[in-house]
Amino acid sequence: MGTFLGHLVPGLALALLGFWHAINTIKAHYQNGTTKFRSKFWYPFNSPLPTLQHLDLILVLSFSIFCIVIQFLDLPSLHFSFKLHNIEHATMFLNLTVFAGFTLLVELSNLPEILHGILGILVTSIFGQELFLLHYHSTDHVGLEGHYHWLLQIVVFISLMSALVVTCFPACFPAALVLSISVIFQGCWFMNMGFNLWFPQFVPNGCVMQSSEGHENLVHGVVMCHTNEADLRARAMANLQFSWVIAAILILVAGISLVFARNRADRTLLSKYEQLQSRGRDIPVTINCLK
Repeated sequence: MGTFLGHLVPGLALALLGFWHAINTIKAHYQNGTTKFRSKFWYPFNSPLPTLQHLDLILVLSFSIFCIVIQFLDLPSLHFSFKLHNIEHATMFLNLTVFAGFTLLVELSNLPEILHGILGILVTSIFGQELFLLHYHSTDHVGLEGHYHWLLQIVVFISLMSALVVTCFPACFPAALVLSISVIFQGCWFMNMGFNLWFPQFVPNGCVMQSSEGHENLVHGVVMCHTNEADLRARAMANLQFSWVIAAILILVAGISLVFARNRADRTLLSKYEQLQSRGRDIPVTINCLK
């Protein structure tokens, strides 16, 4: 993960997964209503082909296994390298693999309602393990890179808490939506880190990428700032990016919510109008009967 593509690809996958869950969570809430809403940790793909119903879980499982293999594959020499930081990165995807595989088995066995709590525990363990490995990483993320990773830990902690609430209270729509938003945020922040830390053109002014050659404690490179003022300015820009990313996500999610809310309101008004028309037709019949 200590490369530009190592942040861009997993980040894009997480962001798309989070958006898929956010859209389906909002859709389920406005279609079923507050009394019948029940959150899910995965959503089926509606398709004429029954085999594509579990596409969500199949993609997550396949991508997790792919990421684990890539962590041990040293490119471009194409030989396996079992370094400590690679094992830590692969372990982050291990719990995701266990969750996707177990959930797929549960769905094929038609036991989702009975094992909802177990699935919630597995989801919570994903974020708990991720937070643990980010906090106690064997590679020292110092300077600007450390600040980006510290901000990432905040997002992962929110994911952990919201997953725990959804596990205990499946009917809590705000917690389910926060969980989806936090996954989107993680994906977007991974991509943002890839550009600002591993893409030379986006490195902040006054800072440079330091090569890892000859440095055992570095993964592939790290951003070093020449002066304290440049370091403070780069950290301030990271804080602003953090605020801008969450603002953009919230605007998009609010827009999606508004679309589904309007559709539900239109259906409610149409239903009330049909009821009034039905009552209007029944009134003359009642009057004639009385006569």
